[in-house]
Amino acid sequence: MENLIALLVAAPLLGAVVLLCGGRRLDKAGHWLGTLLALGSFVVGVVLFLDMLGRDGEDRAMHQHLFSWIPVGGFQADVAFQLDQLSMTFVLLITGVGSLIHIYSIGYMEHDERRRRFFGYLNLFLAAMLILVIADNYLLLYVGWEGVGLASYLLIGFWQHKPSAATAAKKAFLVNRVGDMGLSIAIMLMFTTFGTFAFGDVLAATGAETSGAAAPVSEGKLTAIGLMLLLAACGKSAQVPLQSWLGDAMEGPTPVSALIHAATMVTAGVYLITRSGAIFNGAPDAQLAVVIVGAVTLLFGAIVGCAKDDIKKALAGSTMSQIGYMILAAGLGPIGYAFAIMHLVTHGFFKAGLFLGAGSVMHGMNDEVDMRKYGGLRKYMPVTFATFGLGYLAIIGFPGLSGFWSKDKIIEAAFAYDDGIRGWIFGGVALLGAGITAFYMTRVMLMTFFGEKRWQPTPDPHKDPSAEPAADGHGGEMPHPHESPKSMTIPMIVLAFGSVFAGGLFSLNESFVKWLEPVTAFEHPHPVISVPAITGATMVVLVIGVAIAWFMYGKRPVPVTAPRGSLLTRAARRDLLQDDFNHVVLVRGGEHLTRSLVYVDHTLVDGVVNGTAASFGGLSGRLRKLQNGYARSYAVSMLGGTAVLVAATLLMRAV
Repeated sequence: MENLIALLVAAPLLGAVVLLCGGRRLDKAGHWLGTLLALGSFVVGVVLFLDMLGRDGEDRAMHQHLFSWIPVGGFQADVAFQLDQLSMTFVLLITGVGSLIHIYSIGYMEHDERRRRFFGYLNLFLAAMLILVIADNYLLLYVGWEGVGLASYLLIGFWQHKPSAATAAKKAFLVNRVGDMGLSIAIMLMFTTFGTFAFGDVLAATGAETSGAAAPVSEGKLTAIGLMLLLAACGKSAQVPLQSWLGDAMEGPTPVSALIHAATMVTAGVYLITRSGAIFNGAPDAQLAVVIVGAVTLLFGAIVGCAKDDIKKALAGSTMSQIGYMILAAGLGPIGYAFAIMHLVTHGFFKAGLFLGAGSVMHGMNDEVDMRKYGGLRKYMPVTFATFGLGYLAIIGFPGLSGFWSKDKIIEAAFAYDDGIRGWIFGGVALLGAGITAFYMTRVMLMTFFGEKRWQPTPDPHKDPSAEPAADGHGGEMPHPHESPKSMTIPMIVLAFGSVFAGGLFSLNESFVKWLEPVTAFEHPHPVISVPAITGATMVVLVIGVAIAWFMYGKRPVPVTAPRGSLLTRAARRDLLQDDFNHVVLVRGGEHLTRSLVYVDHTLVDGVVNGTAASFGGLSGRLRKLQNGYARSYAVSMLGGTAVLVAATLLMRAV
């Protein structure tokens, strides 16, 4: 079975090559080819999963060595794959949800002239993401890491005729390059420290057991590696301080948001930290940094999501917040790794479903994204309403649905952190985030599907030159909301089933925790307060969040134009001033730094170089006068030199 692992990557990679290089002759069938190859990769994943289930827990890891990539002296890099319980979880998520999104895209991108290229980019993304999660060493992981960055850039900017989409793609690419520097530095540190970057060798060489035993490698080196890995995770997973790109990335087609910015790429940071758990277990300071980043981001994203009227940007803030929960859990160590991955999988179901639901709403509303111009859509789009509603209930943690089982476990683990004040702090933050999540997601539901209709005509690009044409060509028409075609609704229904049942199945007899235990070395958390008390508190904040949203957006009419709002609301609409902060600190700071370096270069460096040159030039000019070509001058010089020698000789004899 190990020989099948490469087929996981080969199928979508073949699709990317054929669709991107095959030309217009594939325009009519390219979307079917891309979808079938994605489904083929999923089938291979299922076959490997069933084979893995038939093995004992400790013997489930599979390896496939393809070839030696860079054999140079002591530097050995292989193209080899590793499939264990952790990577298998990601394989099924990536190929399963990815295939559903391919099917959804058949209907969503039906009228796009460049649909073949779009499916080629989707296939390229799947191939790169699969390389990332099944690589058996950090260097090959880096190849997949950069591959998903490239595919993300291409997909976010797919509608490149829109300046906002092109700008968003560049922003995502550049911000992620900052995080990628962290991963490249971490890999360099690994090689200089361990002499290898293979997962098995590096993680075994740390000597860091889950009990926190002292490692043969110094804690300082492990901390440096851990912090660089965290920087990489912040870039890919849109965590503070590298979170600014995610909201703008919603300019891409909605299937891109569902695939990349909900279920797969943005979770790569969680995978990286969990896979590198032995490093973080041996570096408590780096582990604490992970927890802090996750806690800050889960509140940051939740607050931003409360103020967005763009339905996709509200969901983007939600994604940022939910991944904050996963990063927080991953930073908790063995008590949190399994729960981080469990929430990652359940989130993949309900958030992908929510994004596809948002795309369905846009499909019926002339691509309008402003929720203040929706209202009452449940009557016109019953399937979208039902599937979106189940995703909503799952993400807020409604009892029995997937989010209830996964997110509540993270809250419990947060209360168990360090058995002291840190447990209260991080547990309280996670609990507060649950209440804010209930508020902003209820706000989205009420503004979109309930209340009176607030529809307005789409701006006519022929009458308003500043307006961008709607992608479906309905510029200037009043929206006529309608249910989406089956190619779009069927994937939404499948994801809704996952939103409802996945968490319960994973929690049954702790099946998911036991599945990952050989990789994550699970330890049961012991919260500072009882589990029933935590569950009760979570339900209370959930009800409070829903009630506040109902009072503000259910009982009151929703104005078509957003009111000015409080200072916090205005800041949240501007993403809590993250772009302003980046401009002041990074852009202007970079400008000042560049000017300072130029000044130092011109005054100090050039001054020393030019001054030295001028000094030697002046000296040589003066010495040159001694060589003037006149015999009388040379005779005088010889006479003077002879006189000096005679005088010196007589002086020495006298002494």
